[in-house]
Amino acid sequence: MALTKVKGSGVEGITNLSNATFLSVNASEVATLLTTAVINSEGGAVTHNIAQGLAKVWVNFNGVGTIAARDSFNMTSLTDNGTGDYTTTFANDFGNVNYCFNGNSMRENSRSHTNGQGSATAYAVGSYRGITAFVAGSNGEDTANDSDIANRAFHGDLA
Repeated sequence: MALTKVKGSGVEGITNLSNATFLSVNASEVATLLTTAVINSEGGAVTHNIAQGLAKVWVNFNGVGTIAARDSFNMTSLTDNGTGDYTTTFANDFGNVNYCFNGNSMRENSRSHTNGQGSATAYAVGSYRGITAFVAGSNGEDTANDSDIANRAFHGDLA
């Protein structure tokens, strides 16, 4: 592996042993992976496409009172649709609705919480509407509830 220098002391790209550039860096210091990277995990498993496995959108927010994101990536807005019912709007749309959603939530001094898709909600390429709820009753029914801490992450292919 070798670094390719530009006029200053910055790096223009990284080349492999065959002298082919597989990572380029432009003048704004934006890096672009030009080929599939092969990475060995801690256990030795090989990952061939790092970019596909990364979260494309994520947010950590307070859903009580006036909702507010504590931190986020690739998200433009949060909408409070009612008790425990929130819409996350993406800055860059997904290529289709077959992305993966992961989430969790917590309400201080409350029962076990879940973060998921309610029966009246749906995946969309530019947003996700889902609920935070606590688990109640002996049959595991959920009851929508505002969450002190709500986390959402989305994985899939961007448009």
